[in-house]
Amino acid sequence: MKSKEVDPRIKALTGEVAEGKNARHIEDMINTALGFGRDRATIAEVKLMSRALREMRNAARIFARYNRVKKVAVFGSARTKPEQDEYKQAVAFGEKIVEHGYMLITGGGDGIMGAAQKGAGAEKSFGLNIRLPFEQAANETIHGDPKLINFNYFFTRKLNFAKETHAFALFPGGFGTHDEGFEILTLMQTGKMPIVPIVMIDRQNGHYWETWRRFITNDLLHNGLVSDSDFHLIHITYDVDDAVRHINAFYRNFHSYRWVREKMVIRIHHPLTEESVQALNSRFDGMLAADRIEQTGALEEEIDDAHLHHMPRIVLTPHKRDFGKIRLLLNAINELPAKE
Repeated sequence: MKSKEVDPRIKALTGEVAEGKNARHIEDMINTALGFGRDRATIAEVKLMSRALREMRNAARIFARYNRVKKVAVFGSARTKPEQDEYKQAVAFGEKIVEHGYMLITGGGDGIMGAAQKGAGAEKSFGLNIRLPFEQAANETIHGDPKLINFNYFFTRKLNFAKETHAFALFPGGFGTHDEGFEILTLMQTGKMPIVPIVMIDRQNGHYWETWRRFITNDLLHNGLVSDSDFHLIHITYDVDDAVRHINAFYRNFHSYRWVREKMVIRIHHPLTEESVQALNSRFDGMLAADRIEQTGALEEEIDDAHLHHMPRIVLTPHKRDFGKIRLLLNAINELPAKE
């Protein structure tokens, strides 16, 4: 059966549950699903895609109630014991980050994840648990909570970490911690996810993240495999209070950004002074692909973000090749004087 013969029925179905852009995207998803049948996909392929979509829908439904609340994800070893300094730091971080109005997301396991969850409490936290054949039962804080989301696939779990999180806190950990950390850094470095704070927290006099930074410097940077500005995307600290301050500072005036074709539209809480906008143009002229940095209201293309229309915008057209420098631009927006 040709796809155009199915379209009227698809439109009739989607018209019952959605309208506008949502309806068009749902129509596209249904067309794509029917395409597996037309392509004679294997049962394994269809099962994978079906289950992944169900996982994404379930997670989106649970997060939807909290989509106006900023969230901080914590990664770290599931093997860390309560008597270790890193465990105690994670408890303190969980306590302090929710005091500043954030919610917490962890992988739902024990060790660092359980410690941070213990500090934050179940009411203010989510667990994104992965089903494994040998471990990863949910920690006692989030066990049984409706905000514990179980995933069968790592890729759907990782996607939810990336799309729901407004800052990341990494404690010492094993392969999983490095996997999550490097993936988030890669996504930010390539512009595939929004820039958000990444804090790497070590115990006092520890050398875990400094050893990691030396490897990145000596074996990647010095061999031309990463850029010096990529280091602006991370912040290494030994102090939980400093980690919380670093995250808060990122959201002092900055709210969020989106792309409208080639333009980067940065929403801020308070308009900058004219002198501050001039300072941005002077300091970041080299990263512009066209025009100048301007302060405006909401653009026509942002009609789908109606709840953010009242916010001032900083609009620019940057080269999309150095997102570490874009992080410096966001820092400057937070630091430069705003209007009273």
